[in-house]
Amino acid sequence: MSIQLDEEEKQEFNASERSGVDLQKIAQGVRLILEGIGEDPERPGLQRTPERVAEMYAELTEGMREDPHLHVVPLPGDKHDEMVIVKDIHIASICEHHLAPFVGRCHIAYIPRNGRIVGLSKLARLAETFARRLQVQERLTTEIANTLFEALEPVGVMVVMEAEHTCMTLRGVKKPGAVTITSAVLGGFRKDSRTRAEAMALITGKA
Repeated sequence: MSIQLDEEEKQEFNASERSGVDLQKIAQGVRLILEGIGEDPERPGLQRTPERVAEMYAELTEGMREDPHLHVVPLPGDKHDEMVIVKDIHIASICEHHLAPFVGRCHIAYIPRNGRIVGLSKLARLAETFARRLQVQERLTTEIANTLFEALEPVGVMVVMEAEHTCMTLRGVKKPGAVTITSAVLGGFRKDSRTRAEAMALITGKA
């Protein structure tokens, strides 16, 4: 059955179509899921659900259509040689195994080389770009670290991520509150245990 949209909703759909997302196909798939679990997609509460879900997935995967390297550009004229840490960056991503969300916090630390630094908000944008894709937490952590290390060429990079996965808390073993912690350590942080320990102490607040 074709999806009936008013003019404003059609404009929203067309905007996302131009961004490379086939909203109609997603909506058709959601309709099949609703029918598959025994629901009636035509009942009042569900009539717009396929479109809403399509729009949601377009938003939650927008990082697939962004180049993360665009966020790692050294600030002209600004120099700093000591450790830089941005902690408690909220992340929300989609587990590629069950298409269920996982949410948590990302902490990014790096030691500049030759004073090269990036804007602090760019580190959050870098994390966001990789999070807004179908992911596993381990790969997400590594991709953030590798991209920053390759693009900025710092002395070292460390990324630590803590997240709760709904595919683990709502289904399967059903263990709410379980938190997964992953890390990626590159360059000077890997070579120098004292520097690594200093960064971890600052991240955990136990300095």
